[in-house]
Amino acid sequence: MRKTFAILMAASLIAATAACSNGNGGGSADPAASPSGSAAASSPASAEPVTITIVDKDLPADDPLLKGIEEGMKAEGKNVKLQLVPVQSGTYSEKLGLLLQSGNIPDLIYFQGGDYQFAITQGILEDLTPYIEKSTYVKASMNPYNQKRTSHYPYLVWLSPTSSKVPVARQDWLDATTSGKELLANPTPDNYYAFFKEIKEKKGAAYGYTTAGTLDELDTTFGQAFGLTATWIKGADGKYAFGKTTSFEKDKLEYYAKLYKDGLLDPEFLTKKWDTKEKAFYDGQAAVIAGTQGKTIDIYNTKMTSQNGAGAKIAALPPAKGVAQGYTPIDVSKESRGFAIGKTSKNKEMAFAVLEYLASPKGQMLDKLGVEGTQYQIVDNKIKLTDKFAEWYPRFVESTVNFKPEQQFDPSTPYLSEPATKSLEMMAAMSSEDNSFIIPADLAAKWDACTALYNEFAANMVTGKKTAADWDQFVKDWNAAGGKDITDYANQTIK
Repeated sequence: MRKTFAILMAASLIAATAACSNGNGGGSADPAASPSGSAAASSPASAEPVTITIVDKDLPADDPLLKGIEEGMKAEGKNVKLQLVPVQSGTYSEKLGLLLQSGNIPDLIYFQGGDYQFAITQGILEDLTPYIEKSTYVKASMNPYNQKRTSHYPYLVWLSPTSSKVPVARQDWLDATTSGKELLANPTPDNYYAFFKEIKEKKGAAYGYTTAGTLDELDTTFGQAFGLTATWIKGADGKYAFGKTTSFEKDKLEYYAKLYKDGLLDPEFLTKKWDTKEKAFYDGQAAVIAGTQGKTIDIYNTKMTSQNGAGAKIAALPPAKGVAQGYTPIDVSKESRGFAIGKTSKNKEMAFAVLEYLASPKGQMLDKLGVEGTQYQIVDNKIKLTDKFAEWYPRFVESTVNFKPEQQFDPSTPYLSEPATKSLEMMAAMSSEDNSFIIPADLAAKWDACTALYNEFAANMVTGKKTAADWDQFVKDWNAAGGKDITDYANQTIK
């Protein structure tokens, strides 16, 4: 979702001028000695501000969020200056890695991949457990999956709903088709197939489903229906096998191949990008796409109704029902992205205090809604969002777990639309924990090879270049590429 927001709307949180992590002013480096957010993390308003250096790929230096954070924290007795550290353009995880390898380690670091080597191999990221335990607002804003992830991997904090995707379709198309009503009542793979076919024949859609370059966005709808209830599937012998090498995966790929052959899966799904995927949906070429629950679904709904009228509001769809039912199982091994604190920072308490402020009631109002008088107004003691709000999005705390504004939202401008709220509710009701784990460094190369092998075979099977007759050979090749060693490790690790 963060990536979608950054490209769709504006820039994001924190990244520009230069400096190391040692800043000015003194905050304690020992969280046990001075709890985050306490007087020890404060600085008198008249004193020189404590400089906190931050790197984040999306935030421009002129973002009003920065000034708002500084002013809000100063009002609470924490005089802080946020200093952005630039990162070169290109693949963010790689460029950030080069920055950190150079010895320039900011106080607050936003990771979007590539954190493991710095947390585990090099050990330059702070264990955030004591900070979180002593916090008031960060802790209160964590959902159960956030809590599990930080207990397993305490180096990143990411106060966001799980970045899981849900399938969506136009409500008017669902209402106008017999198969659409049957799909909602009984979402079997066969009923999904029937809906795709009817929409193509009666509404002129080019295909039923499109994705942004991988099968993952199909899997969120269909994976569990074919028995893929976890990354590692326990067999009758009590041993775990990688789900994508089981007969469940073969059955799923055969279903996808049928969709592809019958013109119900976008023939260009392997080369689609997020923007062309979404355009195909708004233009009526695709009946269904998947989007991240919550705010991304809000964006989809706004764009769809703006282009096609109020009747074209979108509806979140249930996952297909078969062997099991549920969206893609949720990985709780670690946060896939989030904020870290550099272990070399001389201002760790104040760095975490920035996160604590943003998770507080006043901080969440700023982070989620923007600047009063610009992105929103208080009218008759209600929050009324302005047109400028469409250009704003939360940079730190996307989660609504502890978002309780003093005023209610004006009914004409709710914070989340009905489809977005519904997507969050459906994800909460029909999601489950995965049993995936962090791949250790000595198996990482083998895992990458196995993943590449699977991706190639799966794409070939869906597009008809391979068939079920090639399945057994694929499994042998996967094991030979390192899959056997990884499977042995899985059986030692999963409890």
